[in-house]
Amino acid sequence: MINSVKNFTDQTNFTNALKVTVAAVLPVILFGYLDLFQVGFTVAIGAVLTYPSDIPSNLKHKINGILVAILIIVGAAILVNVTYPYPSIFYPVLVLILFFLSMISVYGHRATMISFSGLVSVSLAFGHLNTGWNILINAGYMLAGGLFYLLVSLIFYKIRPYRYVELQIAQCIKLTGKYLKLRGDLWNADASRGKIIEKQLYLQVELNTIHENLREILIRNRSNSGSSNQNRKMLIVFDSLLEILELALSTSFDHSKLHEKFSAHPKMLSTYQNLAYNLAGTMKRLSKSLENKTKYVSKHQLFQDLEALENAILDYEKELGKEDASEGVLMLSNMRDYAERQIEKIKVVEKAFTLATNPQDIKGIEKDLEKFLTPLYYPWSTLKENLSFSSTIFRHSLRLTLTILLGFIIGKLLPFQNVYWILLTIVVIMRPGYGLTKQRSYERIFGTILGGIIAFGIISVIHNSYAISAFSIIAMLLGFMFTQTNYKVGATFVTMYVVFIYGMLTPNVNEVIQYRILDTLVGGLLAFAGNYLLWPSWEFLNVRVFLEKSIKANRDYIREISVFYNKKGEVTTSYKLARKQAFIEIGNLMTSFQRMTQEPRSKQKQMPQVYKLVELNHTLVSSSASLGTYIQTHQTTKASEAFNVVVETILKNLDDAIELLHTDEDEILLNTVQKSDLEVRFTELKNIRAKELRDSVVDEADFQLKMKEAQLVIEQLIWMTNLSESLLKATRKLKIIV
Repeated sequence: MINSVKNFTDQTNFTNALKVTVAAVLPVILFGYLDLFQVGFTVAIGAVLTYPSDIPSNLKHKINGILVAILIIVGAAILVNVTYPYPSIFYPVLVLILFFLSMISVYGHRATMISFSGLVSVSLAFGHLNTGWNILINAGYMLAGGLFYLLVSLIFYKIRPYRYVELQIAQCIKLTGKYLKLRGDLWNADASRGKIIEKQLYLQVELNTIHENLREILIRNRSNSGSSNQNRKMLIVFDSLLEILELALSTSFDHSKLHEKFSAHPKMLSTYQNLAYNLAGTMKRLSKSLENKTKYVSKHQLFQDLEALENAILDYEKELGKEDASEGVLMLSNMRDYAERQIEKIKVVEKAFTLATNPQDIKGIEKDLEKFLTPLYYPWSTLKENLSFSSTIFRHSLRLTLTILLGFIIGKLLPFQNVYWILLTIVVIMRPGYGLTKQRSYERIFGTILGGIIAFGIISVIHNSYAISAFSIIAMLLGFMFTQTNYKVGATFVTMYVVFIYGMLTPNVNEVIQYRILDTLVGGLLAFAGNYLLWPSWEFLNVRVFLEKSIKANRDYIREISVFYNKKGEVTTSYKLARKQAFIEIGNLMTSFQRMTQEPRSKQKQMPQVYKLVELNHTLVSSSASLGTYIQTHQTTKASEAFNVVVETILKNLDDAIELLHTDEDEILLNTVQKSDLEVRFTELKNIRAKELRDSVVDEADFQLKMKEAQLVIEQLIWMTNLSESLLKATRKLKIIV
């Protein structure tokens, strides 16, 4: 029980919720004690509105982001109050404020959160309009609340500066372990490989997000404040986790062929599967150790598992004889080599958590680190380029502005008690995509009704103001905590908190609950209707963009692999950047497909074909990573002309697929390299490799073994060529209606 409570309170979401709860509750208690409750409440609103802008980043960007948010929150509230008495000025200013605040989302996640805070500030301004000097006085209280939140946030940061990074690393280890566990599941004879691959794709989307967060924190912190022991340790672990995932992505096995090959020797595959599960189990234990801040003790003896696999391979070879077992031994040896490399990388992670690190440990890792970060600059040109209907953010900004304006007019014309709550509901629910807006509408309405019923029940039984105050603080804390992870639960607790507050301030709490539910229903319906009717952003219209980016990223990655194979030497930064971008874009493509599945069936145009393209892109990036990993880990000879011709054919297929996405024509020029020519090139590759090995290898058995390894690389090139052709054909079949 104690451990469960500890784990619950140690979550990042709980810490963030605690920060904003402390920053909001303390002013209310302090000023309430001085009979200045309204002042304390306004200060608390300033703190709550500032909270969304406090996203994970280095300290400098954290402070700057919060200060900008405070200025926008206070400025928006002042403009609404100053212009409200003059309708001819007020409505144009309101439209401009709403549109501008919505549009700044083009500058990324932090800007989106600041935009949200500004829009909520505009909505809440209609809850209590001021005149004269009261406008500036009220704005001053909100400013104080924002600055007080910044102070609280900095105190929390100083108390546990590395805890967020530790929890993100723990989550990254956990998800990487899940990915390895799914690879182990593929060895079951009756495994549903399609479903497992789909789960792996979803995991990649989650991992991409965590990787970006960790790059932002670890690399920017190192750039701004130097390298501490803790930062070095986390950087080593993060780099190893990237390599573990890349190795898992780059190493694929033909499970059906292997099950058929070893049907008479099931012990072989079960021994390997046990090792695969223990790799995942070790990652899980590492994650739990970091989450719970306990000393890590290795449970799985991975090298013993590896030795067991090696002994099983030897037994298999003895049983069948060296000649008959040669093909099977080669397959098993490749599996063993993969497992051995993974064990080595996992041991690096284990070492980081059990031994001290020094600057020499990150030598090589730290080279050109800043290039892996998403650039942080906010040019006017970015906003200007998005001022067109081709921009999803522009359409969403127009949609949101008009919906809020309509909600305000309806609230003024009809006898609604709290117009601001309709506007607030629209701001909270409405998202660029239809699917998420629909989901949030349902969850918001459900949470409002359930929270109202529960809170009303509590107020009906308990009449002690101190007890209700305690309940409101708890509801506020849990509301902020669950809003990010489970919006339905979060909306329930937020509603309870609001009802508790009104229960202490007004005797007509029944009417408050009724009006709140009605306002939420109206706001939810307006948001839903707005997303469906006003320049809807259906995902089948956008998926082409993500598809093109993914194909381009794949093409650039393959080109970098070819350059590396031709030039040799150390792995270049451009190679690593191309690899990173290929992984990110396949995740973005999968996210786009996920959004499509949430939309009405009539808008899910050619969904099977889109999913086929997602799978083909994922398989191609995995195959590319496999070839890149092989070239890095083996002493390869000079790339032949035949190799370059094959790679150029793959790149040409991908270029043709990209061109298809930009043309209305059904046909484009076919690849000039014919199948027969490719087959000649593959044969030529094999002959060149045979000659190279003859010149350097004396032992015949060793020669045959190395030739089979060369054949694996050639087969990988054949597979990549077939994939690029399939991708081109699938793109040709995809008809996106605009």
